[in-house]
Amino acid sequence: MKRLMARHQPPPCQGCSLKAGVGAVLGIGVVALLAEVSGLPLLIAPFGASAVLLFAIPDSPLAQPANVIGGHVLAALTSVGLDALLPDAWWATALAVGAVIALLAAVRLTHPPAGADPVVVMAAHPGFDFVLVPVLLGSVLLVGCAWLVHRLPPRQAYPLPHPHPRHPAAVAEESAG
Repeated sequence: MKRLMARHQPPPCQGCSLKAGVGAVLGIGVVALLAEVSGLPLLIAPFGASAVLLFAIPDSPLAQPANVIGGHVLAALTSVGLDALLPDAWWATALAVGAVIALLAAVRLTHPPAGADPVVVMAAHPGFDFVLVPVLLGSVLLVGCAWLVHRLPPRQAYPLPHPHPRHPAAVAEESAG
């Protein structure tokens, strides 16, 4: 039972938890305020989960701008296309989620909240304009807010300076061989 309850994340830095919460308020607040002012539907539920990664775990590869923006855009584009091709059935939603996860992993743009985009698309049946607004614009706004927030004390590196060039398993094989 102890293994099930173990925490694998390191303890946060002094002030980082509070900053993560404030950052999420600011990020989601900016997107929601711009949605209200502009009349554009900029907010989707998966952005709440993106805010967790962007503000609480900014050093995660899954929280990097390419993953957040690219993951959401590719997931939405794929989902809208599948929604146009598939019937309105439970299995179509499951197929869309699986296809998005496989595609994001294949192109190295994994962003777990983007896995919820197909659920939103298959339930709401939006058109291709959904990819631009709210997905592209909303995710760019969130990443921009994260970039600004992480420049405030306690300062955190965001985005990470350099991506890993190769999969760790490939590097380990070369070292062992």
